[in-house]
Amino acid sequence: MGNEQYESLLRQHQGGILPNGHRASVTVQRVGSRIAAAAHKCSRQWNANNTNIQHKSPSPYTYTVVRSPDANAFVLPGNHVFVLTGLFKYAHDEDELASVLGHEMAHNLARHAGERVSENILFTILRRLALIIDPPGVLFALLIPAETLLYSLPHSREHEMEADRIGIILASEACYDPRAAKRVFSRMKQDAESGNGGAPPPEFLSTHPGYDTRLTFFDQWMGDALARFNEDSGNKCRAIREEMKRARRMAAKDHDRREG
Repeated sequence: MGNEQYESLLRQHQGGILPNGHRASVTVQRVGSRIAAAAHKCSRQWNANNTNIQHKSPSPYTYTVVRSPDANAFVLPGNHVFVLTGLFKYAHDEDELASVLGHEMAHNLARHAGERVSENILFTILRRLALIIDPPGVLFALLIPAETLLYSLPHSREHEMEADRIGIILASEACYDPRAAKRVFSRMKQDAESGNGGAPPPEFLSTHPGYDTRLTFFDQWMGDALARFNEDSGNKCRAIREEMKRARRMAAKDHDRREG
């Protein structure tokens, strides 16, 4: 399913896909590769005591950056990462990009897409049963909004919160500053409050938690994430952070050379 979606999106955005050598593409691949490695490491750690889980090598990640005013990023099943360049309005550096990619990869790590497929099958069966029990469709008409308000939307918000929590853990494990997540969502909140893009719906009618809710929970989770980031008195990440700086300088020089 994910591979088919991937090929379809490549065709859909064919004219707007940035080349692999573009600075944005290089940055997304560099950050994404570190987050993917952290996701694989954390997955093995979290499942180490579960003998029913088979540890398979994950599918290789692909990274596609699309020129678009939309601020979005997502990971398809099959580990296909898409980043739309409008996201850089809110994610200004690698730590902030890592917080977004960590969130998106967390959805795959937590198998949220598979859960949604199972839920859709269940609710399809319930809808058909409703029509069998009540052919005029009154029960069916009541079931749809009840299902959405009482289960689908709350469960979607739970998925987003879980991805927020796992995402900052992945970012910190990859030696990106987890505090960057708050900066990204604070900018999004400020943009929404200024009227750009329209006011968000009330939280109970939304698939995502409100910005204030997310920022509050980031504060609650930050202790664990920062402990990982500052492990061994900061020595764990010190050399890696220096390596990141060198990689950024090299990428900037390569970009300038191509542009020159």
